[in-house]
Amino acid sequence: MDDEEFYRWYGRWQPLDPPGLAALMSGFERPWWIVGGWAVEAFTGVPREHEDIDLSILACDVAAFRAHLGEGWTPWSNDGGTLRPLSNRFPEVLDVESQIWLRRSAHEPWVVDLPITPDRDGLWTNKRDPGQALPVEEVTWIAADGIRYLRPEIVLLYKAALHRPKDDGDLATVWPRLDTRSRSWLRESVGRLYPDHPWLTEL
Repeated sequence: MDDEEFYRWYGRWQPLDPPGLAALMSGFERPWWIVGGWAVEAFTGVPREHEDIDLSILACDVAAFRAHLGEGWTPWSNDGGTLRPLSNRFPEVLDVESQIWLRRSAHEPWVVDLPITPDRDGLWTNKRDPGQALPVEEVTWIAADGIRYLRPEIVLLYKAALHRPKDDGDLATVWPRLDTRSRSWLRESVGRLYPDHPWLTEL
């Protein structure tokens, strides 16, 4: 969908920025972190455009997240464009690999896109490589703003699956700034999961 059609069907977006998200999540005692474009910008220091803000939590913490939000917000489970309230009537998400969209009410814009991270006994699992399970602390880092972000090489692996023009731009910005270990991890992961990927000539 183009933006106009999207807004007609789903409503408009007015996403929070990282400080706004940190204020929303203040007091949430389970792990949370930012993924996607804001994670790229936090790592590189290079400003880029943002359509939304992507928060992630472990699937086992969805109930705690709902409790944290209280009555002031209306979270929705979004699975491939199918929306269902995430409420007392429907307390479970449509799929543990789906998203949660958040807004205050139907009259107000969406502010957060939350791609849920499946977990294994409280460990982060890689959506692209489900056999990989690690503590959240090993796959994230804390920036100078005090906010936790997904490690940049993992952000790029997720972006490799989509391979949009903006993902190519993020690769060009992030790759020169990665250390040797992160480059090796990304090169091996892309080669194993996507052996014909165009990025491999650059990695």
